[in-house]
Amino acid sequence: MRPGLPCLLTLLCFLGPAMGKTLLPTNSDFYAITTAESSWSTPTSGSSLFIPTSGSSPSIPTSGSDWSSSSSQSQSFSNFTGSTDERGICQCSVVLPDTTFPVERVERLEVTAQAISKKFNKELSKVKEYVQLISVYEKKLFNLTVRIEIMEKDSISYTELDFELIKIEVREMEKLIKRLKVGFVGSTVIVDQLEVEIRNMTLLVEKLETLDKNNVLAIRREILALKNRLKECEASKEEIGPTPPAPGSCAHGGVVNISRPDIVKLNWRGFSYKYGAWGRDYLPQHPGKGLYWVAPLDTDGRILQYYRLYNTMDDLLLYTNAQQNRITYGQGSGIAVYKNSMYVNWYNTGNIARVNLTTNKVAQTQTLPNAAYNNRFSYANVGWQDIDLAADENGLWVIYATEASTGNMVISKLNDTTLEVLNTWQTRQYKPSVTNAFMVCGVLYATRTLNTRTEEIFYYYDTNTGKEGRLSIVMQKMMENLQSINYHPFEQKLFVYNDGYLLTYDLVFQQKPQ
Repeated sequence: MRPGLPCLLTLLCFLGPAMGKTLLPTNSDFYAITTAESSWSTPTSGSSLFIPTSGSSPSIPTSGSDWSSSSSQSQSFSNFTGSTDERGICQCSVVLPDTTFPVERVERLEVTAQAISKKFNKELSKVKEYVQLISVYEKKLFNLTVRIEIMEKDSISYTELDFELIKIEVREMEKLIKRLKVGFVGSTVIVDQLEVEIRNMTLLVEKLETLDKNNVLAIRREILALKNRLKECEASKEEIGPTPPAPGSCAHGGVVNISRPDIVKLNWRGFSYKYGAWGRDYLPQHPGKGLYWVAPLDTDGRILQYYRLYNTMDDLLLYTNAQQNRITYGQGSGIAVYKNSMYVNWYNTGNIARVNLTTNKVAQTQTLPNAAYNNRFSYANVGWQDIDLAADENGLWVIYATEASTGNMVISKLNDTTLEVLNTWQTRQYKPSVTNAFMVCGVLYATRTLNTRTEEIFYYYDTNTGKEGRLSIVMQKMMENLQSINYHPFEQKLFVYNDGYLLTYDLVFQQKPQ
């Protein structure tokens, strides 16, 4: 008899319910147990075995039902089965656990955990790096915000476009110097020197955005000096004999050519203000001392409210020392300034107003007889310019149309103080087919559009002789539409307002024979 194993089974029977679980899980391992009265072997049926709890020998039912009806004091093992054979020998099958430890699964789990840990640490380091970068960018953004606020408060601001315009001017000089080198006769020492200076200027322009406003002014002066020297070389190449007419003089045969545009600046109110006018006051007694003026219209292209006056071109370029005035009655871009007075078309009427620039008050108003207004006969592509005022060496003029002229241009000479009409000339040129016009020495010159980058001075009318005719002088332009053209007799330049940009052109006159 082997009492150890039954005692062990009895102990497992009691420990199983106490722990709330089966201590002998099912498995495929079977063992046979044999005692003095019975033997344990591989079972042949699915009956259950009951082991008495009182320590007596186990009673074995003779059938499956007897197993279930055993004494209530018996403890049931559901993880093994037993039965008796024909000789009365008890045969039981006991399921014992597989005690093999899953080492491979634990190793795989450990490798997976290490891989996950490495990935986590990697992503965590990235997050820390991003946090540091975000902190740096926050500081940069804050500094940029402060700089922008300072720029917004400052009246001086040079945009990228301003620097691009300077680069365009320098490139134009580079092209001119190349042409001079090809066609220049004689010593090229001066030309070579100019080429070196232009190359140096290019390097300076590239650093222009980092310079302060005084250096911006200095570089513009250098560009102007270089342009003058290039003009002298070009004049030497072409061997121009007669000298040009003196400033303010009409001792010439009229306009025969025009320079490329000199891009001065965007108007002070910004790109949205595409309509307006600008120029320089002409004082016959002090021709070189007139104020520069800029008058952008409101964005509707009709109303003139604000204009600025500058003592010098340097002030205009830097937007410094500006005198800003406001009026409430100006209409259209047909503005002229002459003898310290601004002349405008009075809003919604056919009247002309003279504004004293010193007091900014209306000094005189006068109705222009029979003049059409309010877009009846305005210029092509430009509204509200039925009445276009102009000044030249001979005084104040007005260009307009009437119903009687069937829309053809009419020229009248005005008294610059009383605004009374002194004389009138009828032309055969239809005004709405003209894009703009200006007066030089009593001669009307009219322009028309060839394409988005080119205008043509195609028509003239000479009030001195009453003759009119056709011309073909090509004008390059920066933007598509010319809103106004004003001539200054002393500088012999055109001041053009081109879709918000301020341009100037040098006029070339036909020399009268000696």
